Amino acid sequence: MTRDALLDLYRTSGALLEGHFRLTSGLHSSGYLQCALVLQHPPHAEALGRAIADRVRDRRPTVVLSPALGGLIIGHEVGRALGVRAIFAERQDGKLSLRRGFTLEAGDRVLVVEDVMTTGGSTRETIEVARAAGGEVVGTASIVDRSGGTIAFDVPFAALLEIALPTYDPDKCPLCAAGLAVVKPGSRPVVV
Repeated sequence: MTRDALLDLYRTSGALLEGHFRLTSGLHSSGYLQCALVLQHPPHAEALGRAIADRVRDRRPTVVLSPALGGLIIGHEVGRALGVRAIFAERQDGKLSLRRGFTLEAGDRVLVVEDVMTTGGSTRETIEVARAAGGEVVGTASIVDRSGGTIAFDVPFAALLEIALPTYDPDKCPLCAAGLAVVKPGSRPVVV
């Protein structure tokens, strides 16, 4: 899937938003990618999962681990395309952990999959969950890297789309200074 095709998919799905947004990281931005609006369509989710799987297959993962909520659907689709199980970590008392009977074992080769990355915070936390449970993290992947390629991990990272959308500290946000109301469109509360 080309960059233009992926951007067109986000535009036609109404998933590429412009305005004044408060991101999960607490940063503000003038752009927001709502992956759920794309992933609600099974053919799109399946195609994106296959595209990510094609980029990471050589890492030979045996399990896909995603942070809930945003990574659930795409993680499942990547797992399906790779023919491996797909599990997720979810927040309990503000901290990601494996629940619902999900486990990792020594020798599990874990691919951490997310929908959108801005700072990589949820992905780093998910990597730590995998390692604490005994898994070997062989890489990370996402549909979108909205940092424009500046995110770095201690394992290989692949994204279908790199896009540099501006982010601002709330106290230095030009959109706040202009008096524009801020919206929180994501799936979990802002870290304050």
